[in-house]
Amino acid sequence: MILQGGYNICDVPVGVISLESYFPKPNGHIKHPACFDFPILYKTVKGATIDRLIRERDPELLKPFIDAAKELESEGVKAITGSCGFLALHQKALADAVGIPVFMSSLIQVPLVSRMLRSDQKVGVVVANSEALTADHLTGVGIADEPIVVAGMQDQKQFSDVILQAKYNDLDMALFEQELCTVVENMLNNNPEVGSIVLECTDLSHFAPALQKRFALPVFDLTSLTRMVAATVNRTIA
Repeated sequence: MILQGGYNICDVPVGVISLESYFPKPNGHIKHPACFDFPILYKTVKGATIDRLIRERDPELLKPFIDAAKELESEGVKAITGSCGFLALHQKALADAVGIPVFMSSLIQVPLVSRMLRSDQKVGVVVANSEALTADHLTGVGIADEPIVVAGMQDQKQFSDVILQAKYNDLDMALFEQELCTVVENMLNNNPEVGSIVLECTDLSHFAPALQKRFALPVFDLTSLTRMVAATVNRTIA
């Protein structure tokens, strides 16, 4: 048997373009590698903060993101994702920059999830900051006329202070869950036609099992998407 060479690191299904942040990354977070049963290679873009990406939409970040994608491809990863769903803005540019699959945001699942539901149902999308979400983010991942309801975490004090504004690095996980459940509960109370939930923000993925149990709806996030893509680019079972 001949093994194909040419790569520095072998058998890594997924590479992650990572923003620079220092709050905790609990189990389920894309930057918590122990929650995956396959290896992941990370490339942190220095100076790429959540504030620069989400609030400022700094165009200067695109080049280092592309450089990071090319470096991950050259290292041998078979697919590339990111650590923040607002990278949806750069989905096409990053996919065009490499020759392997790229899925920069959990939002890329929305068209698929929408088509799983009845025609009178909507996809509930929970994002880090709904005020910063634009049509460009949605069209960047192929969302067009899908019926969606968007709820944001930006008015939740701990989430805003720690994750959006980086005032502190520590998280009260019980408070975090309470904040998220409040946002989801309000969304569902106001929109009972929501038939499934997509979590844009990977910082919310830790709570996906709790959300599914509490609200009895399917919950999609970047972690579940990453596992699916890894299984397709590195098939081991029929």
